[in-house]
Amino acid sequence: MLLSMLLLTFGLSLPAAGTESLATTSSLDHVLLWGRDMDQTTAVMAVKLGFQVRPGRNPSGVINRFVRMPDRSYLELESITRPDADMDPGSRADQVALHGGPGARTFGLRSSTLEQARTLLQQQGLNPTAIFTSSPTDPDGEGPSKPLRWRLFAFDKQPLSSSLFFIDYPLSPTSPARIADDRILREHPNSAREVSEFWLLSSDADADRKQFERMGFKGATPIRLSQLAARGYAVPVGQKRVLLLQPDGAGRAADALRNGGPQVLGVSIGVADIDRAKRWVERGYEKYITGYDGLLGRSFLAPTQDDLGLLIEFHALPDDITKHARIAAGHTD
Repeated sequence: MLLSMLLLTFGLSLPAAGTESLATTSSLDHVLLWGRDMDQTTAVMAVKLGFQVRPGRNPSGVINRFVRMPDRSYLELESITRPDADMDPGSRADQVALHGGPGARTFGLRSSTLEQARTLLQQQGLNPTAIFTSSPTDPDGEGPSKPLRWRLFAFDKQPLSSSLFFIDYPLSPTSPARIADDRILREHPNSAREVSEFWLLSSDADADRKQFERMGFKGATPIRLSQLAARGYAVPVGQKRVLLLQPDGAGRAADALRNGGPQVLGVSIGVADIDRAKRWVERGYEKYITGYDGLLGRSFLAPTQDDLGLLIEFHALPDDITKHARIAAGHTD
């Protein structure tokens, strides 16, 4: 009663129901990365960058493969294999923006409270779609009698400069063989352990910040990335961040925005051994790469823009995070 009187007296209001929950129960899930040709994209990811690429499927003219991390974040690689490919509306929109070239325009956040997240966003007038689910007979699922492999919703009108969806995975592998396969397929020669940041590029980072805040993701802090000539905000999402960027003078960010419009400009990958990752990428691209102290510590930027249409930064993980990732992946040494 006293709280209600104070709120009325001073014109204050309670936080929207579920706002804190959405910000704290969401995490970075994955980026959809389109390539010109799947084998070429796979070769770049594996040979030049040192990732292990997991096979996907090609059911309707859109083939996919995966780069999965021990902490369950990942990159999904996609490309078109025939002119009459059957694409969902989001994929068609990506292709229109990319003009058939490589790059990323869509990213997903994982929510452990998917229905509550959707309700909150409806209350904010953001028009989320209905929740879509995988097929009960999904060949990568556990069978019709088990929970569906994934559920997600997007937006009828996207609230950000890049396309966003929320997703959840009610089921993890249960058979011993699938558990073992899953663990092995998350190990990478370059020692990658997590996707730590998504980098969104637009002409107005503050507009994206306001929309994130409207969705309940508060606490954005100003940042500047000198290696990209970009500035903007870092928005906390669970224990990680989404960077909202705009050009800060001439440089990579301005070039990317001029050539490709709003986009997922890059990702930051946490590695257990930054020196090993750097040696691998230098050998893959046959060039020396200069490191720097980035927002996440010791880092270097792989020269992937022409190959992938996406920048990939590698950064050193603290020892405690690396140890936790190894335990999560099934290693106890």
